[in-house]
Order: sequence, then structure tokens, then C-alpha cells
Amino acid sequence: MIYMEKKVSVFILAYNSEDRIERAVKSVLWADEVVVVDSYSEDRTAEIAEELGAKVAQVKFEGFGKLRLAGIEHTTHDWIFSLDSDEECTSEAEKEIREIINSENPKEAYHTPRQNIFMGQPIRFSGWYPDYRQPQLFQRGKMTYPAEELVHEGYRLDGRLGYMKCDILQEPFWTLSEVLDKCNRYSSLGAEELAQKCRSGGVFIGLGHGIAHFIQIYFLKLGVLDGGPGLMIAICKGLGSFMKYSKLGELNRKQQDVN
Repeated sequence: MIYMEKKVSVFILAYNSEDRIERAVKSVLWADEVVVVDSYSEDRTAEIAEELGAKVAQVKFEGFGKLRLAGIEHTTHDWIFSLDSDEECTSEAEKEIREIINSENPKEAYHTPRQNIFMGQPIRFSGWYPDYRQPQLFQRGKMTYPAEELVHEGYRLDGRLGYMKCDILQEPFWTLSEVLDKCNRYSSLGAEELAQKCRSGGVFIGLGHGIAHFIQIYFLKLGVLDGGPGLMIAICKGLGSFMKYSKLGELNRKQQDVN
């Protein structure tokens, strides 16, 4: 059995995730500290997390950048691993994390490959594999997130970037209704970000972006090889882009009326 000499904290972002939070928390109970950053869920998310032994920090949602910064703030150890409530750390990824943090000269941050499960099957194309987001394993003080970013937040790294080999799992949607709900929510946040950058929007601009995204996912990123789920991913990506720029046009018109 391998014992960690160095300690690691895990933070998990969650909101109304009572159907998912148990799997996420249980998958990282091997860590020295587990903190669930909850945005005042209206269901049993926080209660379930606490019952499993995780700490819960309630943080008002003001964008995902600020939520991830809160994750760093509410953890204590020198190594941090981040997880979302729809993600699950595998035993293989756990072993690799242990090996990395106890190695002689680890890099300052590591991307983690995610194996997405959608409509009951693993997705290997469609831009969903290895599906890196911000580095999920990193040393405290070496990486931060832009607080102003509302969605699809970036990161700033002071040091070297590595890549883990072992997958974690992500099942972002259990129903098609969840896909559409997230599409609506994220397109609103995306429109707000673009409005702050004084970008142009509207229905026809949205249509162009939507068609371009569909072509990119379904053909250029080989979504066609993922069968029905690949087609659905391409449609939803296109729809999300269309909605984002259409909502941006709406925001711009409201701003012009105010001025």
C-alpha cells in the first residue's frame, strides 16, 4: 500500500447536485481534505456532503472564476485537486496523483484527461476526449483563476504544465432536459461576458456561429464517429452558440435603450 508523504486537498464545485454529489465525494475520500464549494443549493447537496465527511463552504455564485478561487481559499494543503460535482476520480487517477505529488521534481500543475459518458456511452471524439479543462492538480500559490470570468474560466500558471495519463470520469448530463437547461444557463453567462467586452451580437451573427460550431464538432472533430450522441453534442454546441450571440444582441439593444 502506498502512503502519501505530502498532503492533498480536494475542492468540489456543486449546486443542486444531490443526485451526483455522493459519487464525487466518495471518489476522493482518500484525500487529506475534501471541501465542497456549494452555492446555496436548494436541495440536499450540502447535507449529503457533510454526512460523507466533507467540509462545506457556502459561496454565492458570481461566476465560476470566483467559485474556483474560493475553492483554493477554503482548502489548506500544498497540493490541490479540483473536481466538479459531475466528475468522479478513478482509482487509477488517485494512484497517479499520489505518485506525482511525492515525486522528486513535480511540475507546478497538471491537466487531467476526462472520459465523458453521454447518452449511455463513452465519448471518444466530438472534442470531448481527452477534454482537458483548467489544470485540476496543482501546487498552492502556483495557479489562479481570473475572478472576472463568468463561464469557461481560464487560469494563470506560474510554472510548468504537465499532463496526467489516467482518466477521471465525467457524466455531465443524465437527461436531454439537463442538456438544454445547461445550454440556456451557459449561453446567458456567455452573452454577459461578451457584452462586457463590447462584442456584437444578434440572431444572424448567432446563426453563423451556430452553424460553424456544428460543422466543427460533427465533422472536423469527428463527432459523426460517436453516433447519435455525437450528433446531439454537435446540435447542442451549435444551439448554445446561436443562443449566446442572440442573447448578446438582446443585451446590446437594452444597453442602447438605456443610453
